[in-house]
Amino acid sequence: MASGFFAILDDIAFLMDDVALATKVATKKTAGILGDDLAVNAEKATGFLSERELPVLWAITKGSLVNKLIIVPVALLLNAFLPAAVTYILILGGLYLAYEGVEKIIEYFFHHPKEEHPVVAIIAEPENDALRAENEKTKIKSAVTTDFILSIEIVIIALGSVVEETLNIQILTVAAVALLATVGVYGIVALIVRMDDAGRRLIEKSGDKGLFAKLGHVLVKALPVLIKILGAVGTVALLLVSGGIFVHNVAYLHHLFPGVPSIVKEFGMGLVAGLLVFLLVTGVKKVISLAKS
Repeated sequence: MASGFFAILDDIAFLMDDVALATKVATKKTAGILGDDLAVNAEKATGFLSERELPVLWAITKGSLVNKLIIVPVALLLNAFLPAAVTYILILGGLYLAYEGVEKIIEYFFHHPKEEHPVVAIIAEPENDALRAENEKTKIKSAVTTDFILSIEIVIIALGSVVEETLNIQILTVAAVALLATVGVYGIVALIVRMDDAGRRLIEKSGDKGLFAKLGHVLVKALPVLIKILGAVGTVALLLVSGGIFVHNVAYLHHLFPGVPSIVKEFGMGLVAGLLVFLLVTGVKKVISLAKS
């Protein structure tokens, strides 16, 4: 009886070792996507009142966990029974990411003067509580939707790295990578959005004198710059991730322009696809508007 119990423990230990090794490999392969996920979501989790930053970030994190709970079992089932569907889902997700990236570029260049930092401007007015809440919901929804698409890519890549392993290892590895992606990404995002508060506390505690005061001023001044950088990086990340999906899942595009560096090729594919989807969506909106008028 005791020997059987210890045999089970040995089996569990060996399984955990295999899962740990597989998770390490899968995490390395998804590192690029995780970096893109961080850049995109850090930009989306900013622009709120200080006291609302963590509640909003927690709402996005919960949405991300729900995304993973949906995506992981569906990906495992599709991989087992309908593997071709995984590719089509990835391509549709890539089109959405490309569209969002191009939309941000067009908004910046053509609507920047009148739409710059709309959320900050609105939530800065305390009497606009209902409008602030609505804008929070809108931004949370956008962040969770983008997280959903990026999570699909993360889960599929993690699954692809253990496709030759047993079903138990596949399930545990993909679940571990999905959990690490959410906890790691949003943990770092939380640190980023609270930089200025940490800086102000250092200034107050030090009486605005000495090394800690200087560090506090650096943190306060660095946050807006970091957010702008992350906003730009997030936009580029959307196009790179989407372009990577097209290049790696469409054979014709994979072999197109073999002499062009992969990063340039992926960015170009994402940009072109995003422009096409943007034109299509704009055209459909105009047709619907004309039909209603």
